[in-house]
Amino acid sequence: MNLLKTNLIINADAASPWQLGFQDPATPVMEGIINFHNDLMFFIVILAIFVTYILGRCLYFFEEKKNKISSNVVHGTTLEIIWTITPAIILMIIAVPSFSLLYSVDEIIDPAITLKVIGHQWYWSYEYSDYVTQHGDSIEFDSYMIPESDLQQGQLRLLEVDNRLVLPVNTHIRVVVTSTDVLHCWAIPSFATKLDACPGRLNQTSLYIKREGTYYGQCSEICGINHGFMPIVVDAVSLNDYIDWISEKI
Repeated sequence: MNLLKTNLIINADAASPWQLGFQDPATPVMEGIINFHNDLMFFIVILAIFVTYILGRCLYFFEEKKNKISSNVVHGTTLEIIWTITPAIILMIIAVPSFSLLYSVDEIIDPAITLKVIGHQWYWSYEYSDYVTQHGDSIEFDSYMIPESDLQQGQLRLLEVDNRLVLPVNTHIRVVVTSTDVLHCWAIPSFATKLDACPGRLNQTSLYIKREGTYYGQCSEICGINHGFMPIVVDAVSLNDYIDWISEKI
């Protein structure tokens, strides 16, 4: 992969300086979250403009100099009915796509691959439980952050690891997350994945990556002094490339 392509991938799938919006989506769930956010912004902008307009009118027309004698009106039944029913209708409109999105986040479709993620102080371990090596063990490896002094040109500070996680695109993947010591959190923004790693407990989620690329994430649960030094890097590749990678590991 040449440097230009590497830079394009980095710009698309890692946070950029002063970024305010979402990273480019790589899963259907992330696409749904971005679309839902855009739909919500329509209601938020309209309501913000309306409320600001009403406040402005109140400040202007009920200013002390224009109203020497304060009004004794304390109730407006019609108005109160309107401002109670209207938000309720808006919330019901929002609830429909919200529940659908929540269902899709928790849905576990029959997976083709199971990946086990184990959080440690302060690195990640990965285990491909579906495959067995010549020695009868599962494919497993640790993933440590590359120190700043060892970074190569184009690599990202605090985000690069020595062993990247490799996953195929267009494949249903089950991710099982746990921890050996304290609470961690396996989070990749482009996947809309943020799953707690709890000692003695297995949490699971599903992934369906739609495009090839390199995706960066970090631990999102304060887990100690080196919490900020356990990044996550996923190389999403074609199914053929994934099979070749697995064959080399076996």
